[in-house]
Amino acid sequence: MPAPLIEIVRELNSLMQPERYRDYCPNGLQVPGRPEVKTIATGVSASIELFELAVAEQADLLLVHHGIFWGSYPPLDAALKRRLEVLFAAEISLVAYHLPLDAHPRFGNNALIARELGGEQIEPFAIFEGEPIGCLTRFTGEGALASDLLARIRAITKPKPVVFECGPTRVRTLAIVSGAGSSHLAEAIEAGADAFLTGEPAERVMAQAREAGVHFIAAGHYATETFGVRSLGDYLGERFGLRHVFLEVPNPV
Repeated sequence: MPAPLIEIVRELNSLMQPERYRDYCPNGLQVPGRPEVKTIATGVSASIELFELAVAEQADLLLVHHGIFWGSYPPLDAALKRRLEVLFAAEISLVAYHLPLDAHPRFGNNALIARELGGEQIEPFAIFEGEPIGCLTRFTGEGALASDLLARIRAITKPKPVVFECGPTRVRTLAIVSGAGSSHLAEAIEAGADAFLTGEPAERVMAQAREAGVHFIAAGHYATETFGVRSLGDYLGERFGLRHVFLEVPNPV
């Protein structure tokens, strides 16, 4: 049975609480489509390629981490026009959650990565505009062997990460900020983390990591942000009795 779009969006807004975040983009429903939903598709970043995959899957709703509107809503250009035309023609709704989906304790990218890596304790971390968007996770006992931890990171994110192995042999505390989170490295060092995991590296982080004696791992912006939308799509599929499909558009960045 199909579910009303308005009920799905209401459920998402209740879970994600977008009003808490001063984000770079509008969170929630960005483009309305047909009012009834049978198939939910999820993906990381809005693009023509992703939209065409959603059309091929006969999706009624597409849930993404990176939507099509950013900043102060720029004028409609040719690229945005083409994207909207694909959505309008197929009557697909587009819903996006950015920082709320990084930060969520259950469905967030960072918390999910921490659990995948075997973290036993997960605490909020990385304050942005008054709200934590990352997490600190701790490994029990003597901690995780750094070599084992790096192998697990490679296994769950797939692309070969950029790694500066500057920390201790065993990692007791790992700080995680998915995506473009390099600016939080100093905060991780101050918090006493042995390693810091993010998506993209910045040029300055090599020296920062070496001087602080902390492992720095950049496992890919895209690769570290597949976890949240996929998990949230699975939840919505079960909650509303709908088909869910995750659409992969691999990106090495």
